[in-house]
Amino acid sequence: MEGVPAIFPCEKDRAQFRQHDELPGVELYQAHISRYAFEPHTHEAFGIGTIESGAQRFRYRGAQYTAPRHSLVMMNPDELHTGESACEEGWRYQMIYIQPDDMAQLTGDRGWWFSEALRTDVRLALPLSQTLSALWQAESPLARQSLLGELLAQLRPLARMAEKGKEEGGHRFDRVRDYLRDNLAEPIRLEELAAQAALSPWHFLRAFRARYHVTPHQMLMAYRLYQAKLLLARGLPAASVAASVGLSDQAHLTRAFAQRYGITPVRYQKQVRGAR
Repeated sequence: MEGVPAIFPCEKDRAQFRQHDELPGVELYQAHISRYAFEPHTHEAFGIGTIESGAQRFRYRGAQYTAPRHSLVMMNPDELHTGESACEEGWRYQMIYIQPDDMAQLTGDRGWWFSEALRTDVRLALPLSQTLSALWQAESPLARQSLLGELLAQLRPLARMAEKGKEEGGHRFDRVRDYLRDNLAEPIRLEELAAQAALSPWHFLRAFRARYHVTPHQMLMAYRLYQAKLLLARGLPAASVAASVGLSDQAHLTRAFAQRYGITPVRYQKQVRGAR
C-alpha cells in the first residue's frame, strides 16, 4: 500500500485483520512473524487461536509460555500479554477475538473463562485450526455465522462458566484500571493512580508492577491503543483517533500502534473496513 511504511524487519512477515458486519464483536487475525517482538498490549476480548508452524513465546498473567506447532492459545479479556518468536523460523498463527458480551449473546452462557492459557494437543488444536481457516475463507454471511457457531461449540468444553469478579473477589487495582480507561486523553500523574489504590506513590508502583508485570504507563498505552483500534474500525481518521486517546499526533499513533499490533493504523483500518 503506497504511503504505508513497512513495519516488520523481515519481508515475509505479515499481519492481516478482518471484521464482518454479521459477526459483531468478532475480529479475525492471521499472521506470520519471525523477528518482531510485540510490546505489552490488550484486546479486552477473548483471544483464541492456534499455532500453525514454528513456535511463539509470550508472557501472560506473570508467566512465560512457549507455544509450538499445534498449540491452542486461550486468553481472557483485559489481560496484558506480549509475543515473540521462540525459534529461528518464527511462527505462523491465526486468532479470533470475541468481545465478552457478544460471546454471552452468541452462546447463551455468561461468565466464559479459560483457566489454561496454553494447551499443546494436536487433537484439540487441529480441528479448531481447520474451523478458523474455513471461517477466514468463507464467502457468505451465513457460512461465517455457521462456522462461528461450530467454533464456539469446539471451545465450550475448554471453558468454565465463572464470573471473573466473583472468582477474584475484586482488587484495589481495579479502581486504578478503571481510572486509566476513563482518562485516556488526560495527562495522568503517578500520585493520582496511587490515590485510587490508597497507597503511597512508590509503594503503589512496586505493588502494581508485581501484580501486572508492567508499569502503569505501559498499561495506559495498552488501553489507549486498544481504544484506537476500536475507533479506527469505525472509520474515524487516524489523526482524530490519536487526539481522542491522548497521543500527541498521528505519527505517535502509528509508532505505538505498530509496536503492539504489528501493523500501521491506516493499514489496519483499510483491512477491516475493506472486509466489510
